[in-house]
Amino acid sequence: MEYGILGNTDIRVSRLCVGCMSFGDPASKMHAWTLDPARSEAIIAHALDLGINFFDTANTYSAGTSEEYVGKALKKHTTRDKVVIATKVFFNEGHLSRQAILREIDGSLKRLGTDYVDLYIIHRFDKDTPMEETMEALDSLVKAGKVRALGASAMYGYQFHNLQLTAQRNGWTPFVSMQNHYNLLYREDERELIPLCRQMNVALTPYSPLAAGRLSRLDWKSDTLRSQTDTTAIAKYDTTQEQDYFLVQRVHELADKHQASMTQIALAWLFEKGVAAPIIGATREAYLDDAAGALKVKLTAEDVRYLEELYHPHRVMGAL
Repeated sequence: MEYGILGNTDIRVSRLCVGCMSFGDPASKMHAWTLDPARSEAIIAHALDLGINFFDTANTYSAGTSEEYVGKALKKHTTRDKVVIATKVFFNEGHLSRQAILREIDGSLKRLGTDYVDLYIIHRFDKDTPMEETMEALDSLVKAGKVRALGASAMYGYQFHNLQLTAQRNGWTPFVSMQNHYNLLYREDERELIPLCRQMNVALTPYSPLAAGRLSRLDWKSDTLRSQTDTTAIAKYDTTQEQDYFLVQRVHELADKHQASMTQIALAWLFEKGVAAPIIGATREAYLDDAAGALKVKLTAEDVRYLEELYHPHRVMGAL
């Protein structure tokens, strides 16, 4: 495993992050494909064996049971100082109001069974709460020792800039990471958000790096429970299947050229684009093994050009 530093911090993270939305009680009715405690623990233990130390969850994943499963598994298989835990706030009552943030961090810490989280991420931009209120509340968590660093997730570039500017003007803690929607089939953030992050030395930790599996196989759809029931992924990708499938075919061609898997080519492209740690949502140990192999794949400038040249602009997905 390879490691890097998360933005302007001293937090050392693996180049892959385990996305924990796949862990949790399906009875929560968030997703039908989530794994029970035993299978979740097995995936987490395997990730640790691979050297992955970065785990990303959220307060609302499977009604909080994702945090519970992650916390218990990590406590059983490692020590707290050996891992980097990220969780999120927004899709809850009050969104990013001060009251909501202070309430939700305590709930997350309790479910995770820890005194602090390494990275606390705002899941979206809150247009209904003053930015000053949000940033001051987040800063107070850092000062209280409940949070080591702050991250943000999908939003428009101008919104992220304004949040960072609010923190700077008031001497509050800025964001050090951005978890945005970014992959070979969706590159709209290359216009503004990603250049802004590079300017501010904000680490990129994109979600959906494989476009919900569409970049990992030649068949656009699969017969898995997730493929059949993930309405969010269907809305993101299936309306542009006709124009995007050419990109999938090129990923397959380069996989043959490099004697690699399609997953590894798609992730290697992200590494070439300066991504710190893509979020890998794995429901099988083999998926993590496959993803880890991407670190050994080195794409040429010609490979990158070949993968990118057929891209068509898309409507914005994720920032809304």
